[in-house]
Amino acid sequence: MSTASVGELSAWAHDVIARVEERFFGNARAVELSLAALLCRGHLLIEDFPGTGKSLLARVLAAELGGRMKQVQCTPDLMPSDILGVSIYDPRREELVFKEGPIMSDFLLVDEINRATPRTQSALLEAMAEGQVSVEGRSLRLPDSFAIVATQSPADSEGTFPLPEVQKDRFFLTLTLGYPSPETERRILVGEGSELPTDGGNEGRERLLAMQEAVLSVHVTEGLARYIMAVVGRTRTDSRLALGVSPRGSLALYKGSQALAAIRGRDYVIPEDVKEIVPAVLASRILLTAERAGEGMSREGYLEELLASVEVPGYER
Repeated sequence: MSTASVGELSAWAHDVIARVEERFFGNARAVELSLAALLCRGHLLIEDFPGTGKSLLARVLAAELGGRMKQVQCTPDLMPSDILGVSIYDPRREELVFKEGPIMSDFLLVDEINRATPRTQSALLEAMAEGQVSVEGRSLRLPDSFAIVATQSPADSEGTFPLPEVQKDRFFLTLTLGYPSPETERRILVGEGSELPTDGGNEGRERLLAMQEAVLSVHVTEGLARYIMAVVGRTRTDSRLALGVSPRGSLALYKGSQALAAIRGRDYVIPEDVKEIVPAVLASRILLTAERAGEGMSREGYLEELLASVEVPGYER
């Protein structure tokens, strides 16, 4: 596998984004951040009300990136074996034969993840952390390009089981889409872009792996690394928070800034890259105290105040 240059990555990314936007309208920021997460081999969580295009974005992205996508529709009766796989008896061979679950794919769309029970949700943890699954006494390695794109309804929706903090931390970033603008909704109503692209096959997957390697070459100065540490460190000592950001969160912030810079054609990160990706990476990783939440403070509002109060130390390109 040959490694691409940052220039090649940027051209490829803009082509992918343009094709995705032919079918998923009106939210260029969500498309760009989703691509940044997948370029970092990270898992993506899309949270919003039903019918806002969460699953559509996941399906179109997977198809444009050339991955084999499988889908799991979460319900309370979904079992871990429905995702991981199970052995079934083959009467012709007179033996048990293991049937792989949908997790053996490049991209797994877990639709409405918080409608599955905690037991089923936890079946995904090993895959998200280790890139493998253990089932029936065996370990199965997942494809190098494996990523989970999960959707969920707001936590207070009927019939949901809130994701535990440990699982939220496994997602590289979390997005909300919001309702479409009137013009975007008009395009949806008249059926523009309704046909999904086809799977790009092995060539597309190899291209994605090369682009993921290229992200690692994007330079981050010592000053910006200290800035990331300062932002994350502040969350761990702030009395307004019951839970601060883990080291996994700071690593996601670092890598996500690299991916965002590369998509925009730069082989170096600037402070704006870090600041722009902070809400998507950190909002789901912090927990306000009950007192602050009761006063009406939001996680996004807290992060906005945080960014305004932390200076970039001695930034030089």
